[in-house]
Amino acid sequence: MPPNGEPTETSPPVPTTALVTGAARGIGEEVARQLARLGIRVVVTARDAGDASAAAARIEGAEALPVGVDISDQDSVDTAARTFADRWGQLDILINNAASSPDRTETPSRADLTRASAALQVTLFGTWRMTQAFLPLLRRSRHPRIVNVSSGAGSHTDPQFGFPVFGGAAASHAVSKAALNALTAVLAAELSDTPVVVNAVCPGVTATEPGAEDLGARPVEESAPGVVWAATLPDDGPRGGFFRDAQPLGW
Repeated sequence: MPPNGEPTETSPPVPTTALVTGAARGIGEEVARQLARLGIRVVVTARDAGDASAAAARIEGAEALPVGVDISDQDSVDTAARTFADRWGQLDILINNAASSPDRTETPSRADLTRASAALQVTLFGTWRMTQAFLPLLRRSRHPRIVNVSSGAGSHTDPQFGFPVFGGAAASHAVSKAALNALTAVLAAELSDTPVVVNAVCPGVTATEPGAEDLGARPVEESAPGVVWAATLPDDGPRGGFFRDAQPLGW
């Protein structure tokens, strides 16, 4: 197999390969499952390698990265990239799903800034680390895609979840997701003359915890398709956008 991943006349085609962070449960696991159903080879990750293995066992067509991935730690991310390169060589789709959990009671004026900084380290800088580390592997692909799983909580204009709706609650979550949307935009601008298609997706309020559906959250099966859509866009698809259910959102 040549270094660029292109098949020779005698070798079989290389299946499209996706890497999903934070895939041990919830929306990440369901995105991995729906990608696998499309015939995509899916590699799932989690902070604990055992959790990733357990998730992969529940998903037909998925494999687990054999090392844990803590996206807030540079050494962990670098090890993950080397491990992936040694085993799979090329990456076609990067789903940056891992993020910090929101504190719904936090407001800007009373936020613990140490905890706020930790949230940004995961949601913003963790995604940034993963993107930098895996971009060389994505450049080996003919149709590379990056999807940053964001939230309408990082939007000025989203009528459901935007900044004005909840009176400043979940402040660190909102700020980190707004920053993630900005990262998506500047990264897409940098890569505009390359094959790498970059977008952000809000999956909507999703039932990732018991009882969440009783509070109006929708099942993960209904939230994941918007992420899968962005991961499988054609080469001339939108870039640098923010979407929910394949529809543009303002931010």
